Amino acid sequence: MIRVGINGYGTIGKRVADAVAAQPDMTVAGVAKTSPNFEATQARKRGFDLYTAVEDRADQFPAAGIETAGPVDDLIADSDVVVDATPSGVGAENRSRYAAHDTPAIYQGGEDASVADVSFNARANFEAAADADHVRVVSCNTTGLSRLLAPLREQYGIEKVRATLVRRGGDPGQTDRGPINDILPDPITIPSHHGPDVNTIFPDLDIDTLGMKVPATLMHMHSINVTLERDPDAADVRDVLAGQSRIMLLGEDLGIDGTGPLKEYAQDMGRPRGDLWENCLWGESVTMDGRDFYCFQAIHQESDVVPENVDAVRAIAGDADAAESIATTNDALGI
Repeated sequence: MIRVGINGYGTIGKRVADAVAAQPDMTVAGVAKTSPNFEATQARKRGFDLYTAVEDRADQFPAAGIETAGPVDDLIADSDVVVDATPSGVGAENRSRYAAHDTPAIYQGGEDASVADVSFNARANFEAAADADHVRVVSCNTTGLSRLLAPLREQYGIEKVRATLVRRGGDPGQTDRGPINDILPDPITIPSHHGPDVNTIFPDLDIDTLGMKVPATLMHMHSINVTLERDPDAADVRDVLAGQSRIMLLGEDLGIDGTGPLKEYAQDMGRPRGDLWENCLWGESVTMDGRDFYCFQAIHQESDVVPENVDAVRAIAGDADAAESIATTNDALGI
């Protein structure tokens, strides 16, 4: 069993912990928190050993009646791999700590690519993370783009990618995020950071991305145009995408016309926390105009990187190839 420590038990960390616990070949060594909030309480109720991430706040946990197992360095030392799910920038600060314990670490997409030996997407470059000490799972949007572009690139070749990303202002629990009543180019300059981030997965890909931020919390939306090297018909492309395990092709019969009904669909399916681990791509939006492919896809920012973190653990451990790991992760999560 691979012992996985999770440093940071917030939006991503708590989902990764549950996903790791569901795997047949992994166990959660423990989770680390900075403060004794409701997530720390829930971590203990789920049976996870809880470690303190900040030394001078350690006494806050027993004062709040929450049992801890020790400082985060003990967790790092006791783990085969650590998933760093701390806020952006903190992972880079933690890198030397993981190196000091000789414990491989997985970082999130909010960190600069330079924090890791390789940026990772299970569908696109699983093998690149084999035996790496520091692996960065790319951001939710880059994960969604990579999952879509990998099969298109393999089947038809790609000449040029143009993507417009309509991004939620914040997660549902982020009460300090905005905008409240505005639509913001984010950034105003072009390209947005997403295109260069995709290039950490596909270095030679010609891609331009534009971003805007809107007053919504549920999901991101991508408007995609890809000029292919071949000119398949839309039905053929739709079939290729339907065959991808982490692309949920939404049929017209579902009557899902936006991210609100899509999240309701996830809840009706019984998904934990209403999570959507897959790209949610509207089948009827798949259009070919000559060699130009078009589609709309929605990305659940809180959860689509979760299976990627699980696969990154196996890539580092060298216990499976891409197909084996993806299949095991999917089966355990119910994808």
